[in-house]
Amino acid sequence: MSADPKIAELLTELHQLIKQTQEERSRSEHNLLNIQKTHERMQTENKTSPYYRTKLRGLYTTAKADAEAECSILRHALDKIAEIKSLLEERRIAAKMAGVYSDSDPPRKTMRRGVLMTLLQQSAMTLPLWIGKPGESPPPLCGATPASSDYVAKQGDKVAARVKSVEGDEQWILAEVVSYNHSTNKYEVDDIDEEGKERHMLSRRRIIPLPQWKANPETDPEALFSKDQLVLALYPQTTCFYRALIHTPPHRPQDDYSVLFEDTSYPDGYSPPLNVAQRYVVACKENKKK
Repeated sequence: MSADPKIAELLTELHQLIKQTQEERSRSEHNLLNIQKTHERMQTENKTSPYYRTKLRGLYTTAKADAEAECSILRHALDKIAEIKSLLEERRIAAKMAGVYSDSDPPRKTMRRGVLMTLLQQSAMTLPLWIGKPGESPPPLCGATPASSDYVAKQGDKVAARVKSVEGDEQWILAEVVSYNHSTNKYEVDDIDEEGKERHMLSRRRIIPLPQWKANPETDPEALFSKDQLVLALYPQTTCFYRALIHTPPHRPQDDYSVLFEDTSYPDGYSPPLNVAQRYVVACKENKKK
């Protein structure tokens, strides 16, 4: 990664921003301590005099300005992280396309199953958390918020894709967008599971973009699927999506959904609760099973 000058430059800038955050936080601690001490004196004296009111107003004004300054630095740092991830993704796609179209290179080895599962788990863990400004609504593709009707997934984006299996059955798989043809309104996607090494041409209605941000249950619960809602969820340790009911939505930003997969081998028709990351839970447009 350090061999890439642009990424190295961005990492240096990110390091500086992290240092600035620490400096800003240390600077504001003295003011926060003053607020605490002032409240303690007021409790001891059991009165709220004009002096204390004026003093607290000034202290809280300063604290608000300090918090806004720290927030601005943190948002700048998050932008840098997003820029680094975007550049790394561009490099990955370029390397993949070079491998696909180069006749001189030896064929790529198939990725081991365990490695693929680890990569999918890392992708879920590193999905950025949406942190909006006060009063700002979560954007499309944040948690359960769907994409806009005219949205076109970009090359390299991960999607749920409805394909026909070898047996002729329809199934939803995890796939990566290769291209989109605006003339035919069709996607070209690769099965993420390299064991299949299949490429599919699919219409828009057979593609569901995956979330690009995690929704924060503490600030944006409306951007999450609710209990008993029907969804498509990636079954653990597989690359296929299956119908499921939300058992428990996430309570904290780092939490997964708990879902009940449709499974006729159980008396009530559903599996025991299983955890699935926000990254791999999307809306199911089909009706509930009868």
